[in-house]
Amino acid sequence: MVNKVILIGNLGADPDIRNTQQGNKVANFSLATKETWKDQSGQKQERTEWHKVVVFGDGAVKTIEQYVKKGDKLYVEGQLRTRKWQNQQGQDQYATEVVISGFNGCFNMLTPKQKQQNNGYGGQQQQQQQPTNQTDTLDDDIPF
Repeated sequence: MVNKVILIGNLGADPDIRNTQQGNKVANFSLATKETWKDQSGQKQERTEWHKVVVFGDGAVKTIEQYVKKGDKLYVEGQLRTRKWQNQQGQDQYATEVVISGFNGCFNMLTPKQKQQNNGYGGQQQQQQQPTNQTDTLDDDIPF
């Protein structure tokens, strides 16, 4: 069986970063995806879907906390999970979320560099200095 979700969309608000009872970080955010089509009369139609995304793992959450902001475009790959709880009136409540945890998912930031620089992400990349003498970088003991 396969439980895999792939989304490309924009954040509706800055991510919400919290700590679990065990002290681990978790990030929550809403991702908007948009579908466009033309109806029978040729009019352009749009539909926006909002997806709740939950990210576990201190490293991933730290990256989201530092670099991901409202409006940024993300590629998200995770699993669907539905949580169930009871509200104060004793009624069952459900929430379906895309969960990114461990090796079961990933995310990539797709926002152009110039926007990321305005959000505090990145900066100018420094060029690595290339060795001037190629024999300095070769190792004759490599068996292939």
